[in-house]
Amino acid sequence: MASQPSTPADDSGPAACPNCGHGFGGAAPRFCPACGQETRVRPPTLGEFAQQFGGAYLSTEGALWRTLKLLLTRPGELTVRYLAGQRKHFVLPLRLYLTISVIVLLAIRLAAQAGLEGAPKVNFRVDAGKADNTMNISIGQGRAGMKDGQFFCTGLPQWVCTRLQRRIDTDVASLQAQMLQMGERIVAQLGSAMFVMLPAFALWMKLAWWDRRLRYTEHLVFALHLHAFWFLALLLALPSQSWLTLLGLLSVPVYGWLAVARVYGGGRLSRLLRSAGVSVLYLVTLAVVVVGLSLWALLF
Repeated sequence: MASQPSTPADDSGPAACPNCGHGFGGAAPRFCPACGQETRVRPPTLGEFAQQFGGAYLSTEGALWRTLKLLLTRPGELTVRYLAGQRKHFVLPLRLYLTISVIVLLAIRLAAQAGLEGAPKVNFRVDAGKADNTMNISIGQGRAGMKDGQFFCTGLPQWVCTRLQRRIDTDVASLQAQMLQMGERIVAQLGSAMFVMLPAFALWMKLAWWDRRLRYTEHLVFALHLHAFWFLALLLALPSQSWLTLLGLLSVPVYGWLAVARVYGGGRLSRLLRSAGVSVLYLVTLAVVVVGLSLWALLF
């Protein structure tokens, strides 16, 4: 019996690359010689989706675990190795920071929604037994609200007072509902706020260690690694166990001191003075950012 001719349903592959259109002129190779893409494409499986999601971190080389081990056990060593050019076997600084911060911020947000202790709160009170509600809002050193039916605002910019008064006069119920959700709204913006904190911290480090002649981006690498550890330390405060919270609080300055010593070196007194200056500037920046977040969550 004569053999049947081959049909287009055989496994010869496409006649041209589906990515760049390069023609093969025969049986399709596994990879396109022009652009390098695989020629036999098909819908991805769930397993391939999982591999794409975690492949950059959970590779067979264990880049994430190797990076985390060095980050947690040897403060500053990850930065030293990165600046020395040892980058192939470790997760890059920005990717490491983003991975850890997203996971930790999600955990903090879930904890805030669950009403765990330590979630951001605004001082708020409504006395329903009175003819006129009494409302007290505290933002930093400023206070605003209603007392005996009269609006008051002290220690806050005029535009903030004007907007608060307008909100209270027109939609008290909505404002009260937003204030009760203040902590959750602030936590939701923490990730964005860190994109202000991180560059500011790197700038303070560059100013404090100007004589090291390091580029700003090299200080930024140190800031990314340091903040990645600080985010991990935040996890210790979530279970509302006092000893875990204390451990997390103590680990922040201790780890920072050891990391600065390994990356920047110098004498102890010089390092102490510079670190103190950076800490003060960083705390001022943090206070400004927190007040800004509070105002945004309240007014917008």
